[in-house]
Amino acid sequence: MASSAAVPFWRAAGMTYITYSNICANLVRNCLKEPFKEEALSREKVHFSISKWADGKPEKPILRSDTPGV
Repeated sequence: MASSAAVPFWRAAGMTYITYSNICANLVRNCLKEPFKEEALSREKVHFSISKWADGKPEKPILRSDTPGV
């Protein structure tokens, strides 16, 4: 018997859940009034480090600071 389960609309649109979630979060942040909007937009910034591995040991990490959508 074939399954007739519904596919989530974000999957039917060819998106991943993370992409869908980011779009929704952006919409909510942009709907906020000041000063809450500015505070929420400042939290959108992402900070992370990348470490390449060679011979089973991590090399010096590279620190990154990216803002989504830029």
